[in-house]
Order: sequence, then C-alpha cells, then structure tokens
Amino acid sequence: MYDPLLDTLLTVAEDGSFTKAAERLYLSPTAVMKQINTLEGKLGMKLLERTPSGAKLTPAGEVIRRHAVILKEYAASALAEARAAEERYDTTFCVGTSLLNPAKPFMDIWYRVNRDFPDYKLHLVPFEDNHDGILSEIGGLGKKFDFLVGVCDSRAWLSLCNFLPLGEYRKMIAVPREHPLAEKEKLTLADLSGEVLMMVPRGGSGINDKIRADLEKDHPEILLSDTPRFYDLSVFNRAAEEGHLLLSVECWRDVHPGFVTLPVEWEYTIPYGLLYAKDAPEDVIRFVKAAENLG
Repeated sequence: MYDPLLDTLLTVAEDGSFTKAAERLYLSPTAVMKQINTLEGKLGMKLLERTPSGAKLTPAGEVIRRHAVILKEYAASALAEARAAEERYDTTFCVGTSLLNPAKPFMDIWYRVNRDFPDYKLHLVPFEDNHDGILSEIGGLGKKFDFLVGVCDSRAWLSLCNFLPLGEYRKMIAVPREHPLAEKEKLTLADLSGEVLMMVPRGGSGINDKIRADLEKDHPEILLSDTPRFYDLSVFNRAAEEGHLLLSVECWRDVHPGFVTLPVEWEYTIPYGLLYAKDAPEDVIRFVKAAENLG
C-alpha cells in the first residue's frame, strides 16, 4: 500500500546524510544508498544529489518527499480504518433468511442468549429458495452466512453442513383455497382418496420417504405426484394452478396466499433447527452450544 522505500527517502532528506540515516534505520550506509537507487529506478527520476557534505533533495525529490508525508499518513489512516472494519466484521453473525427459511426462529434464540455475546451484531442476508440453486446456498454456510434456521431432513443438505435440532414441525397438507377440502379444519386420509398429492421424490428425505411408503402401501387410492427435490415458490404455484394438494409443513402456512394449510390425522413430523458450517469458527460453535443449552 505504502512503499517503505519512501521512509528511507524521508529519513535521508531529514538528516541530510546517508550515514546518519543509516544509523536511525539500523542499516549500513551502503544499504541505504541501494534503497534510494532502487526507488529512483522505480520512479525513473533523480531524487537526491550526492555531495561531499551529504545529500540533498532534487526539485523532483522535494515533490516526492512532500507527497510521501501525506501518503504515509493516509496509509496509516486507511489501515486503522480497515482494522476497525475487520473487527466489526469479526463480531457480526450473518444469518440467512428466505421465504421458506425465515430468520425469526434464529431471532427467538438470539434474544435469549445475546447477553453472552455483548459485542456481536446481527446481519440478515437474504437468499432465494430456488430448487436448482439451494444446495449452493447451503454450501455458502461459513462464507455467505454463519447460520440458517430451517426445516431439515434432507440428506443432501446434511452432507454439506452441521445441524442442531431445535424442535419439530407437523407435516401438513396445503390445499388450494378453491378446493372443497379447504373448508375442513382437519383432513382424514379418507378425504385424500382420489386426490393428487404432490411431494418430493423418493430418496432425499427420511420423513418424506416414510410418508410415501406408508401411503403407497396402505392408501394406493391417493395419487402421488413428484415435485422437484427441493421446494420453492414455483412448486406452490404449480400446485395452485393445477388444483392439487401439496405435502407441506406447519411453518409454511403463510408462504402462499392461495393455500389453506391443514393438519392431517397422522403423526408425521419433521425436525427444524440451526444449520452451520462443518468447519465453523469458534464463536459460531460457542453460539451453537449456547442455543443447545437452552433446552
């Protein structure tokens, strides 16, 4: 940022002597002269006149000296500002937030443990629930953000991050508002007979695989239709446009205004919790332990 050879020029100019400058810089006079020669070579101009009585600045050297003083002060100020910014960054937790993975559950934890992190601030980082790109977002833990809070039973997700379970949400069914079943308070499996139920394909989630296997075995009259492996708003839009039911979660009740999300006469739940990088830094681990101790 600031060329240290300028310090050598400033010292020689102030002392008017290579020998005196060498003493202050803890160098030999020869080393000082080599540094000045190097600086003059880099700039392509003569900066010092060598005389029997010492050294004095040329007109060009005087200009460089004057600006070098300013540059030195500016560089010191810039470094101090950068260090302060780095310190602020180091005491900030970045929390990802999206439509399907909102930051509110994290905030609920934060207000219970933030006394243990008095110098820390939060920065919310929005991201898109794009089913084609969600794995890259999960892979961004530790880089783009420190934490996500979300529903997680995905083998693909769990291969990319650590997960602290915080609780469970009921698996429910989102029903288009125009559908006759939307008037019900709770669905029975008999209600689903002959209906198309959209859900993720087999192989990505233990809970969803269990639901699919049970329905295929005990209720073949329910027609199952695959969605993309990960939900985003387009999945809800498709279900609304086609008038189909959609396997959902109670925390997604308000994701799409075109649906009523209803409980079902089953006991399926899915865990939600804190997602963080596999190689998370010490302060992130400390926060995870604080969250875990909340019980």
